[in-house]
Amino acid sequence: MGGSDEGEVFLSLEDDVKVPSAPPPSPSPSPALAPVNLENDDAKEVLVAERVDTSIIAEPSGSFSVSWPLLGMDCPDCAAKAMGALRHMKQVATSNVSATSGEVSLEVNLEEGPLSEVSSVLRSLGHAPDVEHHELVGVRAKAVAERNGVPVAQLERVVRRQPGVLDAEVSDDDRILVQLVASSEQKLVEARNRALEHVIGTKPSFAAATSNRLRPDQWRLIGGGIALPVLAVVMLAELLGYHGWLIPVLALPGVLIGGLQMFKEAVASLRNLQMGFQVLTSLAVLGAGILGMWEEALIVTILVAFTAHLEGDALLKAREAMQGGLDRLPRTARKINDTKALCLTPEMTISAPVSGIQLQMAGGPMLATPAQTQPESETVPIDSIRPGDRIEIRSGELIPADGRILEGQGALDKAPLTGESVPVDVGPGDIIEAGLVLARGPVICEVVAVGDATRLSGLIDAVHSFREAPPRLHSGIEKFTAIWVPLVLFGAFAVWYFMFPDNWKIILLLWVVSCPCALLLATPVPHAAALSNAAHRGVIVRGGDALERMARVNHVLLDKTGTLTSGRPTVGEVVLGKNRRMDAALKLMMGLEARSSHPYALAVMDHCAGHDLGPASISNLQDIDAGVQGTHAGSPVAFLRPDKAASMGIEVEKKLDEAFVQATKDGHGASLLTKDGKAVALVTFVHDDTRDGSAALIESLNQRSVNVEILSGDHQRAVSEFARSVGLAESAAHGGLSPEDKVKWVKARSSSHVTMMVGDGFNDAAALAVADVGVAVGTGETVNLEAADILVPGDDPRMLTEMIDLARQAQRTLMQNLFFSVAITVTLVVAVIQQWYDQLWVGVLIHEASVILVILNGARLAQNGQALPLLKETLRTMVDDTKIAFSSFRARYFPTKA
Repeated sequence: MGGSDEGEVFLSLEDDVKVPSAPPPSPSPSPALAPVNLENDDAKEVLVAERVDTSIIAEPSGSFSVSWPLLGMDCPDCAAKAMGALRHMKQVATSNVSATSGEVSLEVNLEEGPLSEVSSVLRSLGHAPDVEHHELVGVRAKAVAERNGVPVAQLERVVRRQPGVLDAEVSDDDRILVQLVASSEQKLVEARNRALEHVIGTKPSFAAATSNRLRPDQWRLIGGGIALPVLAVVMLAELLGYHGWLIPVLALPGVLIGGLQMFKEAVASLRNLQMGFQVLTSLAVLGAGILGMWEEALIVTILVAFTAHLEGDALLKAREAMQGGLDRLPRTARKINDTKALCLTPEMTISAPVSGIQLQMAGGPMLATPAQTQPESETVPIDSIRPGDRIEIRSGELIPADGRILEGQGALDKAPLTGESVPVDVGPGDIIEAGLVLARGPVICEVVAVGDATRLSGLIDAVHSFREAPPRLHSGIEKFTAIWVPLVLFGAFAVWYFMFPDNWKIILLLWVVSCPCALLLATPVPHAAALSNAAHRGVIVRGGDALERMARVNHVLLDKTGTLTSGRPTVGEVVLGKNRRMDAALKLMMGLEARSSHPYALAVMDHCAGHDLGPASISNLQDIDAGVQGTHAGSPVAFLRPDKAASMGIEVEKKLDEAFVQATKDGHGASLLTKDGKAVALVTFVHDDTRDGSAALIESLNQRSVNVEILSGDHQRAVSEFARSVGLAESAAHGGLSPEDKVKWVKARSSSHVTMMVGDGFNDAAALAVADVGVAVGTGETVNLEAADILVPGDDPRMLTEMIDLARQAQRTLMQNLFFSVAITVTLVVAVIQQWYDQLWVGVLIHEASVILVILNGARLAQNGQALPLLKETLRTMVDDTKIAFSSFRARYFPTKA
């Protein structure tokens, strides 16, 4: 193109190539569509070139909150270095990089610069976006480059500047691949689509694609794999006594190739003013090379390549074990597209969206006739899904959007929401919620809500933020490492100058062991694993601090109603008047309560259902102040409060009156059935039925040296009776307490104990707030999560004991990690100073091994104590990943010719 020599400069942190834009274009017709080859099923409409003035592309405006997963984010120190680099970028207002979840979250102002620059900085540090690639359907890179007046080689930088684009790539077969940030902010999605439409000349459409570009972690494995045989040759030569010039000639390329990714990340760290672990190991390798210690330089290079990948993969496996429990939504969805195959007699078939197409064939015109419809699916970004779209969800997949099932039968895992371990059967017409897992499928759904509009969106965001909240202990560790790292880095010079002036290698040895990766992972991994374990059972914990406090609880205060009891009334007994029949009385009750949703009415209907009776026919049914009344066979009937009977002129015989008095003393409710102005029967209601497991909860807490008290607003006599029924002393049962009384009681106990208050999260909210740990019992759909530190499903009280055990196990694991990591770090420094070893590779190996062990030990909490299978799987995956890396390298740079 004639105008490609001057124009606008596009900036990229990956290189400094200038990308010129075209001069103002001359008027041109609308873009034409190239004809589609009917014989090729994969043929698509492809735009031919149309020139566009890139100088008039509107820059996006506004601030947006975005996040995406990162590759190679396996250490809190790496996360801190990444955040340090992002702080220097003017478009980044706030940022947070989590090593636990492997994600970056930031507030970005696109007026100050594109999002791809942020992604580029992170990529240069070894943290490329771990996001699916999508192809821009129906366009070709050559045509788009010509349209924008740039060479094809520079088109990637044009696409990267568009809002919402993390990275772009032009494939060898002329396709444009993009990595997009998933966002629920419609404004950002619309800005991205408008900008891309201006660049490519048509409304953008995305389809899942595979990139053959090698990732930073793959380059690291390839380098280590190449350096490994070079090390074998060098070791063999030295074993045979050869120390000539061939050794550096062989070793130097091995070191450069094997450590290429490490050197690149080290340079990127220095450019971003960060002193990362890659800088320290690169200096160690360079120092070993200068000293002529080629064998050691190669060993360090290989160890860094493979152990860094092993460390990252161990944390990745730990994250996979922690997945679930309402903590995320998928970034893609499998969208259903209907394609009707049009059969052309005699031999030809094409795909088209409508029937009745005239085609000119060699033998004359021929009419296409519709064939059987076959639904086809494509993987698209979740922000491309709209209500009304149809999506497919397969067995074991996370549901990406709220949907109504149209086809298929399945089972929905609702454990993270309700604690129910058995999946719930679902079928056509049922609604399934985003964030849950389809245990069995597949199903096809019509989308009813996406993103922030989904039913569980708020709860999912809360759970995700809780899991990322660091415990207070971790902040203390960060303060320690902020002093420790510079102390060792600069203290190394003092050790060299005063103790080993002739051996400057001592500086490199101390630098290698100064990075506190294991120490920084000691707390977040076990906490995240424990929180994930809890979430799989339906328990939501508000971060590591709540878990730490729960581990120290020694006094539990239980609200009776809703915690140890269901809070739903049940029929206690039916007392009949003289010469009255039970079945007749029950039929009248059913007829009167058939249309009511009052708790007593539901209890009566449940009770009568067990007697295989039908309701009596009641006419003129209506509610009254004291209950409900109607007419049966011409006689007035009513079901009402016994204390209102006298004022309504109802005759109540002594037997029924005494039963009412006794029910009142026992704290039970009662209703009176009347007919023709006379009492027929009295029904008593037990307000609370004891939950299964309540007695076991009390016993298990006592076994763990945890004191237990019951607090209730019910009559003291009823509370005492209940306490005896679950094995608790009457002295620990306190009735007649108002919500304010409960607050005072909890405060008093908290002055001398570490307390846990358990209630429903509503009328007990104040008492939960003043306890050291507040536990709300219910489900994520019905309980006020803001009122408590922990949310526990309400069906099984024994879950409280399980959570205390989990919290204590997490605390033990945390202390094990702390002791181990501190001991290893201090021992390595002492070992260097005492000259117990002087090989760089020993320090690197022990350092990386300690990180992996800390990760695996913490991940046991998400694996039910099984760390060995996780280690085996991690080692197997590293071998497989190395094979895939070399295979990808060969396919990209040495493709097999057909």
